[in-house]
Amino acid sequence: MSKIIASAAIRGAHKIVNKAEAKLQWAMDKWGANEPVGFPNTAYYLPIIYGMLGIKVEKLGDMQPVLERCKTLLPPPVREEHHLPYLAPALDAGMATFFAEEILEAIRYLETPDFYTKTEDPTDSNIWLGAADDVILRKRGVEFVDGTAPGFAAILGAAPTSEIAAKIAQELQQKNLYVFMCAENEGKRFSEQLVEAGVQIGWPTRLVSFGPDVSAAVFAMGFATRAAMSFGGVEPGDFRKILLYNKDRIFAFAMPLGFISDEWYANAAGAVNWGFPTIADTPIPEILPTGICTYEHVVSNVPHENIVARAIEVRGLKVSVAEVPVPVAYGPAFEGERVRGDDIYLECGGGRTQMVEWVTSKRMDEVEDGKIEVVGQEISDIEPGSKLPLAIAVTVAGREMQEDFEPILERQIHHLINYAQGVMHIGQRDIAWLRVSKAAVEKGFKLEHIGALLHAKLHQDFGRIFDKMQVTLYTEADKVKAIVEEAKKVYSVRDARIEGMTDETTDIYYSCTLCQSFAPSHVCVISPERTGLCGSYNWMDCKAAYEISPTGPNQPVAKGETIDVKLGQWQGVNEFVLKASRGKIDHYNFYSLVNDPMTSCGCMECIAAVLPICNGIMTVNREYMDMTPCGMKFTTLAGTIGGGISTPGFVGHGKYNVTQRKFLSAEGGIKRLVWMPKSLKEEIGERFKARAEELGIPDLLDRIADESIGTTEEEILPFLQEKNHPAISMDPIM
Repeated sequence: MSKIIASAAIRGAHKIVNKAEAKLQWAMDKWGANEPVGFPNTAYYLPIIYGMLGIKVEKLGDMQPVLERCKTLLPPPVREEHHLPYLAPALDAGMATFFAEEILEAIRYLETPDFYTKTEDPTDSNIWLGAADDVILRKRGVEFVDGTAPGFAAILGAAPTSEIAAKIAQELQQKNLYVFMCAENEGKRFSEQLVEAGVQIGWPTRLVSFGPDVSAAVFAMGFATRAAMSFGGVEPGDFRKILLYNKDRIFAFAMPLGFISDEWYANAAGAVNWGFPTIADTPIPEILPTGICTYEHVVSNVPHENIVARAIEVRGLKVSVAEVPVPVAYGPAFEGERVRGDDIYLECGGGRTQMVEWVTSKRMDEVEDGKIEVVGQEISDIEPGSKLPLAIAVTVAGREMQEDFEPILERQIHHLINYAQGVMHIGQRDIAWLRVSKAAVEKGFKLEHIGALLHAKLHQDFGRIFDKMQVTLYTEADKVKAIVEEAKKVYSVRDARIEGMTDETTDIYYSCTLCQSFAPSHVCVISPERTGLCGSYNWMDCKAAYEISPTGPNQPVAKGETIDVKLGQWQGVNEFVLKASRGKIDHYNFYSLVNDPMTSCGCMECIAAVLPICNGIMTVNREYMDMTPCGMKFTTLAGTIGGGISTPGFVGHGKYNVTQRKFLSAEGGIKRLVWMPKSLKEEIGERFKARAEELGIPDLLDRIADESIGTTEEEILPFLQEKNHPAISMDPIM
């Protein structure tokens, strides 16, 4: 960072702080000091202020001491650049900038509640997404753990043309990076350029349009700050650990495009505190490395065709992208794309036609590796808007291949197809649904490319467990029907095999420490009757993952001597947990939420909690954003029990786990469930009813309250009594 840059940053910081001071005075005059403020649906208040200073900004009056802190950070306004010792004052000015911008954005939420859209996807009329709520943070944050999203690029301004913007965005997507966008330059904004170029933007495609002004940069920095507190277990106010966490774990960089104003320089100086460098396309004089970022702090005058590669190099980011033989862009960033209406060239399944996906294994001499065949019509044989039946039959062979691995490979088909730009895939097995866009077909995409990408990626990711693979795609109705009938028989056998496994008859469980990047003391141990709390891993998944990567996060855990049958505690598991948590956790119970429950990392699909007045338990899924009978929303619950701690009375769990026989069995299992959201009832309804019938209470689901009955214990208790819910007559839960 040069003296000239530092001087501009300090001038910009003064402008932003002065603007925030004036705006706060205006807001205080209009609403008063006690007016509530904050970013919607987050437990982190104004996250940069909360993380750096430990101050909970809950009302307008709480902003005043923060602005006073800004003034103490700001050095005097600078006019003559060469008079300034440049590094430390610029960093302080950058921090003051973010505090002031959070105040500005919080007041914007108060002043114009509908300025930012309230969903993950931007609508046609409003592309500004604003602050990510905690549901999005948890959902997307997992991708920064498992490597599917190694980092993010914060783009300010606009490219010279919409075509250049689209090329930069696509290259960042292909590197699996998120793109956070804000600010205007000469009447243009990067996100608007993408819309103009026909690019889908929003969280699902990792192209996140935070806001139209430079102040929206705080949403990107707030996302990174919340990651440290939410998943890393860093306490609010411990600014040093938060900054180091981001420097070491969140690989981000700023990419200003076009003329850089003083206010932009101020934001860039702030980002350096987090270890995030700036890579610009315009010339900036006297660029010097200073040692806070991994390499240089600021790199300028980079041509647009090289800017992504240069940014990745400067940040020190290791990106591994396998070449996939398809004519369209390919990567996880395209998984959230949607193909709709007039853009559909081909549609298969989804109730329009039959579609099925099936992986089976055969002897080595029965499989020809790399053979890809389309039996029936290809995309080149049909007109735009056509519908075809489709069966994707994948056959594998290998010395290490087992039948148990077939559904694991089959489950990968969904996201691997979705990674192709312009191809949309939903569902699995015989309820799959595929759409191929006209744009993908124009680039040469055919059905045979589905076979090519599956062959390439499954070999890359699962090469340890099979040696050969061939793919046949059928589009003839009679052949598809025959495959569906054959596959259904296999599905039934698989389900019976998985459902037949029990914790008692299994001596080896599996660990998952994938989320220790965010929650260092969290150790998930997965058994046949307790899936991972994130919902992504069951026992068989972990077994396959261990076969693939014997040194990876899924390790076999010998459960050893039983300590407590009812609570679910074993000596071998305790020893593993003590070692894997680095001495932080010495035991926990699989089947209880009252007595030393399993730790939670923050990625849980659901959270269960005790409701003492109702003598029962509730559970809430992360998609439900309103109040619950335990007095907390999901976001508050997650912030309370996440981070790798064991919290008696609360536990994170997967949706599937609710219908497993050992679900909180120490407290009575599903007979104790007295409340859960309607959406969760609908999602797990069929499996839940089957479990309830086993227990002799076939109408149990109807006896469980939801938000239509009430969101407090007092509101739902009369309903439970009227329905004679079994929890009412059970032994006291506490």
